Amino acid sequence: MAVKKPLVLTNGEMEQLQSGDQVAQATIFNQDNANANTVVICTPVYATTTAGEMDMAQADAAATKDVLGLVAEATVAAAASGAVQSDGVLPATTAQWDAVTGDVGGLTAGSKYYLDESTAGMLTTTPPSGSGEFVAMVGMGLSTTEMEISIRSTIKL
Repeated sequence: MAVKKPLVLTNGEMEQLQSGDQVAQATIFNQDNANANTVVICTPVYATTTAGEMDMAQADAAATKDVLGLVAEATVAAAASGAVQSDGVLPATTAQWDAVTGDVGGLTAGSKYYLDESTAGMLTTTPPSGSGEFVAMVGMGLSTTEMEISIRSTIKL
């Protein structure tokens, strides 16, 4: 009997699973956007006090510091339901990552990304350092277009 390799999707393209590769399953679930604006892919969100709702996370307040995950679809309109990913690898274009990091050229491989303290829904490679702010690591850049989501416990400064 011939050995058959499974097919996988990588950045939207079908390919055979290569020797040594593993299939990892990310945790993805739907939440309702409680923000008055549309949220975009890669935006860090927290769970609001209303079950099943999300809003843009920010590291400057206890109520918004606990990152639930990153938005996992292109856009989620206000009051609409959309996918949130809480672990695994999240692929997006460099422009989509730039929109939530404020950088140019996408993510930096090997850099840790934290919840931003000054702007809701943003990520930064510089952890917050001000008194009363919260440090929440969200993940690590694997390439300019992929982040390994690895949400860590929040620490208050």
